[in-house]
Amino acid sequence: MTTAPPKRTITALVEDKPGVLNRVTSMFRRRGFNIASLAVGHSEIPNLSRMTFVVEGGDATVEQVTKHLHKLIDVIKVMDISEGSVVSRELALIRVKANVQTRSEIMQMVGIFRANIVDVAPDSLIIEVTGDEDKVDSLQELLRSFGVVEVMRTGTIAMGRGMSEGQPQDASTERSRPRMESGL
Repeated sequence: MTTAPPKRTITALVEDKPGVLNRVTSMFRRRGFNIASLAVGHSEIPNLSRMTFVVEGGDATVEQVTKHLHKLIDVIKVMDISEGSVVSRELALIRVKANVQTRSEIMQMVGIFRANIVDVAPDSLIIEVTGDEDKVDSLQELLRSFGVVEVMRTGTIAMGRGMSEGQPQDASTERSRPRMESGL
């Protein structure tokens, strides 16, 4: 039996401008790194976004990923937060078949998982669940017996607990290292 490679979480603070996501994902593709999950959104700092990557691989892989990310012109800061105390969450919307006979059973299951029903149609329900990857996977697996029609997942987002060293204390940031232009 083969075991799955370990999953590691990396965050990157990047410039919020066109083409950055493409340059970052192209770097992963060129180097042959597998992205298990990728989430991007605006950060607390104007004109900067935060990316959360879940990559498959051990210490050597994470070291290579972070080194290559640091080389990209649009990347301000990279952190491997896998080993620290981290809060991580994923959001999923799950459309499941439902009729008069199954609706109450599905509603009970949704309640156990502290999920929400966000849409009701005559033949289906859309369920919103937030939690770690295992929680989302577990609910999705239990709902399979009713007929999962569609699933949309955000991917993992993560943040270190408390005030971590290296986090900006205010909304301003300066690049701590000189940047060289690149042809990416």
